Amino acid sequence: MPTPFHLAIHVHDLDAARGFYGGVLGCAEGRSTATWVDFDFFGHQLSLHLGQPFTNTPTGRVGDHMVPMPHFGVVLHLPDWQALADRLTAAGTAFELAPSVRFQGQAGEQWTMFFRDPSGNPLEFKGFPTLEGVFAR
Repeated sequence: MPTPFHLAIHVHDLDAARGFYGGVLGCAEGRSTATWVDFDFFGHQLSLHLGQPFTNTPTGRVGDHMVPMPHFGVVLHLPDWQALADRLTAAGTAFELAPSVRFQGQAGEQWTMFFRDPSGNPLEFKGFPTLEGVFAR
């Protein structure tokens, strides 16, 4: 993996964020104070700070769907992505774009899903059969 990124975003409630990022997504909690908490977000550092989440609008086109912009997430190997999709489904996650495949049979074939954390921050997770496909043209 290349070097990990660091992303800091706002959330309304740290306890709800802990339940979602730690409980549902399975991210290990790191350091924290009364106003922020860090998570190991699939090998990357995600810092959640109390505050007003960023504004987003459904302006990104994914096939026939409009998805929230901006958004963030990670790329996973397909079996890990499927396990996460199953876990999110079992947790009753409201998907903005349900787990589905796009570009099937083409370069860059990928599985994707969009959903939001408890503060409304939009996330996209992608799954690839091989990570070489991430930048395929």
